[in-house]
Amino acid sequence: MEESSPRPLDRIATDVLSGVLDWLTDDYLRAEVSGLDNIPECGPAMLIANHSGAWGLDAFVLHNLLHRELRRPVYFHASPVVFRLPPMASYARHHGAFADDPTLGSDRLADGHLVGVFPEGLNGVGKPFSQRYRLRPFSPGFAVTAMRTQAPVIPVSIVGAEETYPKLGSVTSLARRFDLPYFPVTTLLPLPVKWRITVGEPMSAPAPAPSDSFAERSAATRRLCDEVWFTVQGMVDRDVRRRKAAFW
Repeated sequence: MEESSPRPLDRIATDVLSGVLDWLTDDYLRAEVSGLDNIPECGPAMLIANHSGAWGLDAFVLHNLLHRELRRPVYFHASPVVFRLPPMASYARHHGAFADDPTLGSDRLADGHLVGVFPEGLNGVGKPFSQRYRLRPFSPGFAVTAMRTQAPVIPVSIVGAEETYPKLGSVTSLARRFDLPYFPVTTLLPLPVKWRITVGEPMSAPAPAPSDSFAERSAATRRLCDEVWFTVQGMVDRDVRRRKAAFW
């Protein structure tokens, strides 16, 4: 799947947001990334990351960084909310982000591409600041897709997003006004927190046997989902412990 060709105004919006993300990633957030060599140069894989920060900036920073560093595209599964918020919608469409796909990019994986998923969904970015870096349960859909396609699962941890846009509360009336799941009380501008992004080693998805019952396949899916959750949570905990302060 190739990146879509945007309309002229969408192209401008995409270029502007890409430039802003470059500056945010490199100069403002000073993002450090390790483990990129764990992402294969060819063939399918699923990147599974934690999701946090009131506005979900981590999804755009991660995509921007991977888009620049890898010599291949990464197609992210996005919330439908993203496609209602220009210029984020223009950026997402241009880079092949997708929503409302119950198979979570199986067709892209079948074509040998990389697919990124945030299995916490809006529960991750919507949690209060007091519960920062405590991952919400993962939706098991990615595990179903990984087992069906036999694509390796690559865990990714992102530390820094929680403090960049801390969710201090929510305004229900504004959420209804803009048809959003919540409207966060947070800082007007992102706070200058140094980010650390770690890409872990690939994890193999078990291949279901033809004789497996539905219950056995469901149990295997749950085990894989839980294993990835514990791996990502452990990576996040480790990187949080490594830093002396958020603003460094």
